[in-house]
Order: sequence, then C-alpha cells, then structure tokens
Amino acid sequence: MSDNRPLCDLLERLLPIARDAGEVVMSVYATDFSVRGKDDASPVTEADERAEAVILAGLAALTPDVPVVAEEAVAAGHVPAIASRFWLVDPLDGTKEFIKRNGEFTVNIALIDDGRPLLGVVLAPALDRLYAGAVGVGAFIEDAHGRHAIRCRVPPAEGLTVVASRSHGDAAALDTFLAGRKVAKLASAGSSLKLCLIAAGEADLYPRLGRTMEWDIAAGHAVLAAAGGRVAGLDGRPLAYAKPGFENPHFAAWGFDEGVTPHAQ
Repeated sequence: MSDNRPLCDLLERLLPIARDAGEVVMSVYATDFSVRGKDDASPVTEADERAEAVILAGLAALTPDVPVVAEEAVAAGHVPAIASRFWLVDPLDGTKEFIKRNGEFTVNIALIDDGRPLLGVVLAPALDRLYAGAVGVGAFIEDAHGRHAIRCRVPPAEGLTVVASRSHGDAAALDTFLAGRKVAKLASAGSSLKLCLIAAGEADLYPRLGRTMEWDIAAGHAVLAAAGGRVAGLDGRPLAYAKPGFENPHFAAWGFDEGVTPHAQ
C-alpha cells in the first residue's frame, strides 16, 4: 500500500494486546505451574491457554472481520475458514524454554496477507524485549532503553553469526548446511527470538532443519522482513503461509543476500 499510516496504526494497536498476554504469561511463570502433553506430544501449560484467550479477545475487538488461526485453538480442533488476510497466533512460543525457566519464550502475533507476513509482534516478557515491524514501514525494538529502529546487517568479514534452536536441532544436518560458509560464531536461542536477533543485526543466519508450524515463526518472519531480511525454503523460494496443515518445510532465515556471504577459504 502506498500510504502506510493504516498499517502503522494497526501495529501500534497490536502492542498492548501482546503486552497484556505477556502479563498473563508472567503471572503463570511465577507459580508452580503444571505441564500437560498435547496429541502431538508437545507440552502445553496454563500460560499458553490463558494468553491465547487474551489475544483472541483483543484481536476480535481490533479486527472483528479478520479470522484468527491460533495454536491452542487449532490443537483443540477449531480451525477457522481463512481468506487472503488472517492472523496467526502463538501465545507462548518456546514452551520448553518456559518450562526450563530460562526466559527465552515469546508471545507471537502476525498478520498474514496473501500468503506473506505483513506485520508482527514478538514479545519476550521475561527479557523485557518487544520486537515489532511491518513490511514497508520498518522494524523496531522496545526494551529498557526505550524504542529504537532495528535493521539487518551486512555480515562482518570475520564470518557469520549463526543462531540455532536451543531445544530442537540436528547437528549433522546443520554442519552440512553450513559447509563452505565462513562461520565466526554459533549461538543458541529459544523460540522466535532467533529471527529477531537477525532483524536486530545481532546475527546473520538461522537454518531451521526440523519441523515447525506457521504460527511458530510468522511474527518473527514479519519483523525480519520489515528489517530487510528474508525467510526461504531450502529450494530458495520465499516461505509462504496458509499451507495445508499450517506446517512449514525446512527453511533458513537470512539477514543478507547470499552473494555477500563470507565464504570459507
């Protein structure tokens, strides 16, 4: 769209919804919460369910005509009919990190438009960090130092900083993917924070060589795209949304064009 003011306004109105959900998550985090298993064997807590309820209520008030695909609702069999524009919600991404109490979990809300993430918010409430962005508008972080713009970086000459999943990973597949690339540092992080680290210019590449769902990464993808990065399947095609079953192929998130990659000598 040529006039980005409506998109900016929508993003700003999304922030308090994410923060309200974050407060619910932290209220559960402070308790001796219980953990249950879902049908796919992934863990779920009261925080996931209560935060999703807050987000669904907020989005219903904000955009009553836009359907919402939310992780826990889908797990319960509630999958709405979707059009070209819909919300994707993961109320607690990084449930395993939440259970481990390492702080690396996030609240994720993204707006999908015609198969691509248009805007998104990623809140890490335990870290007091909120990342947000909209395509054509830009991306920013809000933390203890206030709000400031973020942007992907050109990889430094010493090599790439590669981020990998803290709780999910295939070391052999990662080594194969990185072969021939000059890697200066390999770091681990939980949840969609990996995408946000690239958006903020603190990392360069995130290969995800394992199963993910669309709601896991849509908000981080939106922030990264707004910051100048991209997410693509291993075939190089841009990652699209509204796929059957909402399941992603293996992919990589990039903060740079492959042509400027530092290569091993």
